[in-house]
Amino acid sequence: MEKLQKKKKPFYKKWWIWVIAIIIIGAATGGGEETADTTKKETEPTVTVPAKEENKTEDAKTEDSKKEEETKKEEVKPEDNVPAEHKSALKKAEAYAKSMHMSKNAIFEQLTSEFGEKFSEEAAKYAMDNFEYDWKDNALKKAESYSDTMYMSKKSIFDQLTSETGEKFTAEEAQYAVDNLKADYKKNALEKAKSYQETMNMSPEAIRDQLTSAAGEKFTQEEADYAIENLN
Repeated sequence: MEKLQKKKKPFYKKWWIWVIAIIIIGAATGGGEETADTTKKETEPTVTVPAKEENKTEDAKTEDSKKEEETKKEEVKPEDNVPAEHKSALKKAEAYAKSMHMSKNAIFEQLTSEFGEKFSEEAAKYAMDNFEYDWKDNALKKAESYSDTMYMSKKSIFDQLTSETGEKFTAEEAQYAVDNLKADYKKNALEKAKSYQETMNMSPEAIRDQLTSAAGEKFTQEEADYAIENLN
């Protein structure tokens, strides 16, 4: 018998064909998913906050913080924590300065004096530290008063303004006062001379000595001579 020729299997029945097919299909499927993911990532819109908007937000926060701090400061004012005694001492100091033209040192002593206002030294110190005033102007007003009502000499006015038992102004304040005082010292000397003559019946020469004496009225020699020459 003739040997039967061996029939070849169709190619699709060979095992290695299927292995190759599976590999190809798997590769195709994986690549598609990767491509899809990549496409998706590329097409998704990216949301970014503009730099100006970020800065604006930060500025707004800073501004809000500042407003909150200012509000807190307004709610708690420094003077709200000041004791009542300190406030009263300050008002008293203002009254003495404005109505009586007293010096800073004289006011402090009056506030703390046992014969005066009897404030504590702490309250008096607070008053003087928180009271701004033109003390030179007060010295000038005091000088005017001494000249107009007591007919004092320039030297006597200066000494009275700076005296520890007098007005207690500083030397600078007193000097400003006498330098800016518009006074007729010859007339003042004459008024003093008349007073000595009428109330004490003193001789012209005794009056002259009293007017120029360093322990007396402290007028200049010229001013005293004018006064004696014009006595009745």
